[in-house]
Amino acid sequence: MNQLQRPYYPLSEFLRERFGCRVSKIPVHAGFDCPNRDGRVGREGCIFCWNPSFSPALQESPASLTEQIRVGREAVKGAGIDRRKFLVYFQSYTNTYAPVEKLRRLYDTALAEPDVVGLCIATRPDCVPGPVLDMLEGYARRWHLWLELGLQSAHDRTLAVIRRGHTRAAFEDAAARSSGRGFYVCAHVILGLPGEGRREMMETADFLSSQPVQGVKIHHLQIIAGTPLEAMYRCGRVAPLGLDEYLQLVCDFLERLRPDITIHRLMGDVLDDSLLLAPRWPEGKAQVISAVERELRLRGSRQGSRWLPDKGKNGWGGADDEL
Repeated sequence: MNQLQRPYYPLSEFLRERFGCRVSKIPVHAGFDCPNRDGRVGREGCIFCWNPSFSPALQESPASLTEQIRVGREAVKGAGIDRRKFLVYFQSYTNTYAPVEKLRRLYDTALAEPDVVGLCIATRPDCVPGPVLDMLEGYARRWHLWLELGLQSAHDRTLAVIRRGHTRAAFEDAAARSSGRGFYVCAHVILGLPGEGRREMMETADFLSSQPVQGVKIHHLQIIAGTPLEAMYRCGRVAPLGLDEYLQLVCDFLERLRPDITIHRLMGDVLDDSLLLAPRWPEGKAQVISAVERELRLRGSRQGSRWLPDKGKNGWGGADDEL
């Protein structure tokens, strides 16, 4: 791992180390549902969730899987980006929520496309039964594979407020059962969730550093029109993070993550700007990422600089007593 260029370990660097070239993700929608929407766990979903706001494949009726991959591949090439390999990102909803036979057909279809070297599969920690993990282990012998598990927070109280429909223990169980199978595990987290302050967010970082995960995707809480979170926002129950506040939090968070964990994302995206109610920062994604790197350098710090082994395992606690 070469971290001389950036004060954190980005996924782009991780992939270049393994493939010797730039690698792009192609997000696809494969028609999955979610147990937190179809009644198995719940019917209303998470309070922040409206998939079409961040999934390009859901902006209109999705094309076939092969057509989505073709369009995504051509978009990268048309932008003049010299990326010769691709990971197909099963992004929308819960992408292991189907019988193994159906999953295998979809994954095989994606892997048969030119220049595709692997998959990223986004799902919930309560939707990875043993047969699914066995299948993914088989794929990992030939392909590069990321299993992305939505955690959002390490606090059960918060998970109940945001209606996730699973507990921290479910994530621990899924991560433990995924360990040693040859594929990589990435955790999704959101900073700024209702009822959480800096202490709770840093405890989530400590928790993740104690888990068998190889990647983290960090989002900031975004208020999307039409979600239950909108009502909480309009009545003052949720205050979105300001940019300066977020920069401090995400840098604090990175400092507490193990240095070997790859960073897949540093902020959330909303593709349809008309759906975003708050926060509306004037800076774009590239500017925010640059600001994070600048802040870490100003601190003389980097990812993992405040990580202490064994913290977060048997109770909370980080690099200092004053969280």
